[in-house]
Amino acid sequence: MMVKIAFTASDAQIAQRALERLDARYTSVPLEQAEVIVALGGDGFMLHTLHSTMHLDTPVYGMNCGTVGFLMNEFREDDLIPRLAEAEEEIINPLSMEAEGESGKIRKALAINEVSLLRAGPQAAKLRVSIDGKVRMEELICDGVLVSTPAGSTAYNYSARGPILPIGSDVLALTAMAAFRPRRWRGALLPSTAKVRFDVLEPGKRPVMADADSRHAGNVLWVEIASEPKVQHRILFDPGHGLEERLLREQFV
Repeated sequence: MMVKIAFTASDAQIAQRALERLDARYTSVPLEQAEVIVALGGDGFMLHTLHSTMHLDTPVYGMNCGTVGFLMNEFREDDLIPRLAEAEEEIINPLSMEAEGESGKIRKALAINEVSLLRAGPQAAKLRVSIDGKVRMEELICDGVLVSTPAGSTAYNYSARGPILPIGSDVLALTAMAAFRPRRWRGALLPSTAKVRFDVLEPGKRPVMADADSRHAGNVLWVEIASEPKVQHRILFDPGHGLEERLLREQFV
């Protein structure tokens, strides 16, 4: 039985050419009618596709036409239908971000990988860190700080020397970038139920921006972050190449 596929591709030339070939070879349907969405591109485009189609509750199968491709499968044209039939599904929950800007406007966004706060000027950020309403660190001076999901723990979090988290773990990583005080503070592991709040100290002198999977909020006064269990992203992987295997493999390279 032929599965109903909707193809989507990044603007990259290699992805657009792959889209043309696959469209000509397989029957393509509109996104709203699809049983599976095939995304052609890199990890950035995969995140974009997951965000833009989450209201459909349709699984997404990525094929790598980009650079990193951690969330993607190998690109092949010939055996797409049997690969889709055999694919294994991973379900991940995003983080919710709520941030107040200088104007008082509240910005909300979801992040599959991480929510990060970064200094927006020449001086380091100065932050107060609270977990579940309790202040845990009165003053963190750093270039930035992030909260990462297990699925995003090999991305920005890992580059900032944060831990790789098993995909099934109910844990979030809180990781600082270039911490100055406390000196070389490496961060913390938090339960996935934790509600994290960063208050920006001296926002006029030390401006801070927030980012949720490339959704920006500039010059924030505070940011609150929590897991969003009501939202589920369905990602398909070839057997033996799912997120659990990839996260484990990353720790031995």
